[in-house]
Amino acid sequence: MKLFRRAAVGAATVAIGGLLATAAPAIAAPAAPAPSLAAPDIPLANVKAHLSQFQSIASANGGNRAHGRPGYKASLDYVKAKLDAAGFTTRIQQFTASGGTGYNLIADWPGGDANQVLMAGAHLDSVSSGPGINDNGSGSAGVLETALAVSRAQLKPTKHLRFAWWGAEELGMVGSRYYVNNLPAADRSKVSGYLNFDMIGSPNPGYFVYDDDPTIEKTFKDFYAGLNVPTEIETQGDGRSDHAPFMNVGIPVGGLFTGAERAKSSAQAQKWGGTAGQAFDRCYHSSCDTTSNINDTALDRNSDAIAHAVWALGAGTTVPPGDAYENTTDVAVPDNGPAVTSTVDVTGRTGNAPATLKVDVDIRHTWRGDVVVDLLAPDGTAYRLKNSSGNDSADNVIATYTVDASSEPANGAWKLRVQDVAAQDTGYINSWKLTF
Repeated sequence: MKLFRRAAVGAATVAIGGLLATAAPAIAAPAAPAPSLAAPDIPLANVKAHLSQFQSIASANGGNRAHGRPGYKASLDYVKAKLDAAGFTTRIQQFTASGGTGYNLIADWPGGDANQVLMAGAHLDSVSSGPGINDNGSGSAGVLETALAVSRAQLKPTKHLRFAWWGAEELGMVGSRYYVNNLPAADRSKVSGYLNFDMIGSPNPGYFVYDDDPTIEKTFKDFYAGLNVPTEIETQGDGRSDHAPFMNVGIPVGGLFTGAERAKSSAQAQKWGGTAGQAFDRCYHSSCDTTSNINDTALDRNSDAIAHAVWALGAGTTVPPGDAYENTTDVAVPDNGPAVTSTVDVTGRTGNAPATLKVDVDIRHTWRGDVVVDLLAPDGTAYRLKNSSGNDSADNVIATYTVDASSEPANGAWKLRVQDVAAQDTGYINSWKLTF
């Protein structure tokens, strides 16, 4: 994960490159087994074997795998060889930044709906001061082993799967920005989601989930709920990793993070174990970010979570999602003030609303425990979506609620009503949507 230096982003200059590699040669493969319905357990030993390779590469190339250095290209060649042998179609995208040549590696799994592309990625470069095993060999290895698991299962997902390893992230997400900026608008619209994994094995780990897209966020939270592992919303990495270029052009994003240079709080240590007052990763951007700088439990859980998300989100849906009605106009929520509303007008429908009316809510707020949220039917009937809670100290309300509105006529002015019931916080309705 890059240091938060805005100047670094502007300093990098990018030049158009070419494709250095074409589709992988066709390989003979055994008859495909029946596609798996559930994601496999990702072997921790396999993920750690990739980390050992990254460590060996760094040790043989000046101690790092940084942009423009031989260790980076050797890391990319290692990942590419694994994917080529597994039947992926790979290509290398070249760019120039800070006087050095950079590379992205893109790997497509054959099949799936080309109009619905699910991407998962991680940055492959380290800083120049160390081998970058947690940052970000961990995410790179987890994504790689998930891709290889797709091949082992001969997965036939509904969506087209694409995996990516980015160059020059540490200079300001240069590689991923280059990819997004050079992706034609028509192709951008086909990307249904991008999943980012940057530092997933921190030695004093937390379990942080990006809160940018409700569906992706819920997919990861449901996985961890199944393990009885609590999660928190990820805020430290906002704008600091490779999901940002995708998010900035309207592509839904999500991901996982185990923490960097910030200190773990006492509450977090009580929740997750580890050492309070110590950084999640004391070796962040340092020479000690080696294979000894990894928490195996966090790496194992997060690698399994990557596979879970790829299997779940790649499956798409066999049932049409229904008609959606959305309001994306921001509405300020007064601090400890009166309720405000945002309206969605529903027209052209017949009969009543469904018993499973979906309400997607995106409310940005500095203390979500103060927020009360209701859905108002056209006749004014209120359906409580969220109560206030003094124990809920997280920020933002980004969630999907299901309401039995079968007694309500579908057509009319539906409203989201939001009130902040306590002082000293700010927020606004970012958007909300009804899906029938």
